[in-house]
Amino acid sequence: MVQTKLRIKTTGIDHVVLWVKDLERSKRFYIDVLGMTIAHESDWQSFLWCGTQQIALFDATRRGHEVHAGSELNHMALLMEPASYEEAKARIEEEGITTRARDADPTCLYFNDPDGHGLQLLYKGSDE
Repeated sequence: MVQTKLRIKTTGIDHVVLWVKDLERSKRFYIDVLGMTIAHESDWQSFLWCGTQQIALFDATRRGHEVHAGSELNHMALLMEPASYEEAKARIEEEGITTRARDADPTCLYFNDPDGHGLQLLYKGSDE
């Protein structure tokens, strides 16, 4: 009798956790700048809707953890609603954040969040 191995099938991402130094500052950034909304939260964590998935911000100072931005996650790429690349770039830079683009790609913007986590915004037009 041949035994078959159980096949595990991933169906999506429920949430990604980012440890942050200042939960209120990070919530403001992800809500006010990137347009996410609160799914649910407690005094030390906030789960934010990012499309149908969630980004979870965990307060490192309240849980005895350290923030290791850049060493645990290279970057997180976020799909954005179609919008003006230049307007998005200007809005991010209003926060005092340095942005960088991918060579000759007007739909991609890289930057770090207030805790140094690498983010990539992908602005794709409706005709793509």
